[in-house]
Amino acid sequence: MKKYLFLLVIFGLSAVAMAQDSLRLRLDSLLDDPLFETSQVGMMVYDLTADSALYTYNHRQTLRPASCMKLVTSITALDALGPNYEYQTALYYTGEIQGRTLVGNIYCVGGFDPMLTQEDIITLASGIRQLGIDSIRGLIVADRSMKESLDYGEGWCWDDENPLLTPLSIGRNDNFTSTLAEEIARLGINLEKVELMQGRKPTQAKMIDVCCHSIRQVLQRMMKDSDNHYAESMFYQTAASTGRRPARAIDARTVTKKLINRLGLNADNYRIADGSGLSLYNYVSAELLTKLLRHAWRTPSIYKALSEALPIAGVDGTLKKRMINTPAQGNVRAKTGTLTGITSLAGYCTAPDGHQLCFAIINQGILGNTPGRAFQDRVCKVLCGDTEVIGAKEVRVAKVAKKANTAKKHKNAKPAKKSKKKKKK
Repeated sequence: MKKYLFLLVIFGLSAVAMAQDSLRLRLDSLLDDPLFETSQVGMMVYDLTADSALYTYNHRQTLRPASCMKLVTSITALDALGPNYEYQTALYYTGEIQGRTLVGNIYCVGGFDPMLTQEDIITLASGIRQLGIDSIRGLIVADRSMKESLDYGEGWCWDDENPLLTPLSIGRNDNFTSTLAEEIARLGINLEKVELMQGRKPTQAKMIDVCCHSIRQVLQRMMKDSDNHYAESMFYQTAASTGRRPARAIDARTVTKKLINRLGLNADNYRIADGSGLSLYNYVSAELLTKLLRHAWRTPSIYKALSEALPIAGVDGTLKKRMINTPAQGNVRAKTGTLTGITSLAGYCTAPDGHQLCFAIINQGILGNTPGRAFQDRVCKVLCGDTEVIGAKEVRVAKVAKKANTAKKHKNAKPAKKSKKKKKK
């Protein structure tokens, strides 16, 4: 009996080894592509279930990740802050309420919440009304001390549509205090020579109300739609977790590097510039992205929040139109990245044997995004069990052969006989 069990184990291990060898050969064939004569690619596939690397190619080469940098940002933030963290924007007041008049100031303390809307302002203004006042004699002060005064990230291109990095805004518009003043007036509260200015909330100020949005809510748009403003806000939440005020980008980098070192890598081998991937100064590797994905998967609270936010192939987000009608559709959950000359893709999928995989692919030095994305899609389809996927080189060979066969058929085809018409007598 033991002999049979031993043979079954050996047979099972042999079958797994053969399947892995087959996968490696197929991925090797995809890399046999003229695309890589003029461009670079770094790639790694990791079997999370077996806890072992399945495939590597230039996986330690440092490349620009584009928006796959958002994976670094989100996993670091979830690790440092937890999945229940909340962004907060608060109103405070100082002074005294004399009769029905507030003789003092209103302080609007920004927490770099990118989800603030006009409806949130209405709610906050209603909180002021609940003080039982009908007039304000003082100032409305914008407290932007949550973060450093830099408006843009390090290494951003001047001609890009870059988000303004202010911790107190409505969406992308830096008009919080003026909008609040308008809403206060609309509620019937008289603003007696009230001025709008910038300052810092005194320690003795009393809270009026607070508006909150969860990190999970922010993650949804940040990852599904690849929103750069949302990503930078999360980058600065990580910076603020150090307790420093104002929080600085360098503080977020420090937290990120500590996590990288915890994963067994050397943080000095990478360059962390911003949270969105807009910067041309970011340099990471496929191995780093894969290690982070593995860390998230092994931490259930992080994985749940992250996986819910990742785009799903052929279903939603930036992957909605990719890998449709293939085994990868509905299976691959991954973050996309696009900058001039760069495309990237990193995330999770389930292999045909039920094993959970994570992967990272960074294409760099390509003149168009389409070839890089096509290569990434072919890799994903292979990982998900598509046996009909062939490399770009094989596609071209097949097209040439088909064209040659068509031409040969036309050449060998016999001309149709002309029908003989009977002469009329």
